[in-house]
Amino acid sequence: MTINRKKQVAIILATCIGIFLCMLDTTVMNIALPSIQNDLDINLNNLSWALNIYTITFASLTIPLSKLADNLGRNKIYILGILSFIVGSLISSMSNNLTFLILGRGIQSIGASIVFPLSMTIGINTVPMEKRKSIISILGITQGLAAALGPSIGGTLTQFLGWRWIFIINIPLMIVSLIICLIKFNFKEKSEDNGIDYLGSVLGIIFMMSLTLTLVQGKSWGWNSKIIISLIITTIISILIFIIWEHRANSPMIPLKLFKNREFTGSSIAIILSNLFLVAVTVILPTFFTKIQNKNELTAAILITPITGMIFIFSPIAAILINKIGPRLIISTGFILMTISYILFANINMDNIYYIVISCLILGTGYGIIAGPITVLAASNFKGYLLTSSQSVAGVLRQVGISIAVAIYVTGLSSNIAVANNNSVNYIKQNVIKMDIPQSKKQIIINKATKELSSNKSNKNVTNHFSKAEKDKLIRLNYNKTMKKYNYNIPQNIKSKIYIEVQQKVNNKIKKINKQINHVISKIKNYALNEHSNAFINLYRYSIIFVALSTLSFLFFPSKNKKI
Repeated sequence: MTINRKKQVAIILATCIGIFLCMLDTTVMNIALPSIQNDLDINLNNLSWALNIYTITFASLTIPLSKLADNLGRNKIYILGILSFIVGSLISSMSNNLTFLILGRGIQSIGASIVFPLSMTIGINTVPMEKRKSIISILGITQGLAAALGPSIGGTLTQFLGWRWIFIINIPLMIVSLIICLIKFNFKEKSEDNGIDYLGSVLGIIFMMSLTLTLVQGKSWGWNSKIIISLIITTIISILIFIIWEHRANSPMIPLKLFKNREFTGSSIAIILSNLFLVAVTVILPTFFTKIQNKNELTAAILITPITGMIFIFSPIAAILINKIGPRLIISTGFILMTISYILFANINMDNIYYIVISCLILGTGYGIIAGPITVLAASNFKGYLLTSSQSVAGVLRQVGISIAVAIYVTGLSSNIAVANNNSVNYIKQNVIKMDIPQSKKQIIINKATKELSSNKSNKNVTNHFSKAEKDKLIRLNYNKTMKKYNYNIPQNIKSKIYIEVQQKVNNKIKKINKQINHVISKIKNYALNEHSNAFINLYRYSIIFVALSTLSFLFFPSKNKKI
């Protein structure tokens, strides 16, 4: 191995670390939210901003900051990006309140918006054009693995080490990347003085910020609220002005001629759709396992690991096959497999681990088949600032796909769960009212069942629903009632016999009522579980047609691609 070859490998390793951690942190927090919420004593709605700040900043600043790096020197700016990511991770890991957590995530996301696109550009530029396909495939696989591994890594670290480790783990890995870069980078690089499109940058930031904010906060603020409607209008106006301006700008922030390349245009569409339907599973499914099936975070993480394995296997294979069979067949095959996985998720018994694993294997295979080629195709034959722009746009589009997935599926899930809760409460009332038990006991059961439903917790061990005091009170009431018939004027031995008989009758009645209550509670639990399971499953059931229609994205690719 020559020194030059060693330098290439070292730089590619450093950029892979950067890509992996930047993409990982878009989803790694999701499964740790309940733990963070309890530890910092904050409500989930406020905590969601620790997620949103990363997505919004990453999506908004990726293109302008990568463009700035072209003008000031990619390698120098890349180092600043790594340092920003390390500082942000450190602050996030040490946070004792929401303010510092959001601050840490914000600084981290600024670093990510630099590191992610420049990792792609720097990594690709380490090899000559004829060898770039294999490097692009490696970088693309890294992206797909990070997106899929987020919940798994987050669940494992939270389970064994605590939620702070989802940030701590970034620090040593980024330091390794930093050391490699400081040793191997050429800091006397020539910058590309293409000018800075200030107006385009501002318009781009406004567009991405308003779009992402609309997607991530639409549910919380209300899709019909004035602020969301204002954001939608701002998004539309800013993108229209942006397109008009970019056509006229001498040094556009996003060269629109990128989209004249069919491979890039097709890849852009496939990037959004494939990430949308991947994240719809990798983010939502762990919630199903932990909240509905009461599995721990580690088990939830393990159950979706097959997705990651298949991405790792099939991404490079599919990338290699592009030149042999063309992008159309590969992309359509990937989306067909993702459609099959959604059909399975919508119809299988979710208590059967084998079915879940098979469905995840098929989803990971489908995404892997798409992820490898689209990373290669998005780079096309671009060089210089066009290559940087293509990777910046691709990175933003991934974030858009993830944001759309979270907006649609989290909102849909919340809506479905609200309907499931309402149906379950009505079912509880209907069944308890029919029971032949005291009215006071009916209300207690309704209140208890409704409370368990809202907290998603149940006490499976309670089979006796009468306390000793309640039972003694019933015995006394029935004994006094019997004694009253005799005007209390009977011998003591007869009184004792009557008391024993009353006690036996009350015990038998309580036993009968307990059996009746337990039967109804069992029915209620099964009904509620089925309703909540359907709240998740229906998301995939209603999505099948849209995943299937995504298969048509292959039409945007040329029938035969140019060799890359």
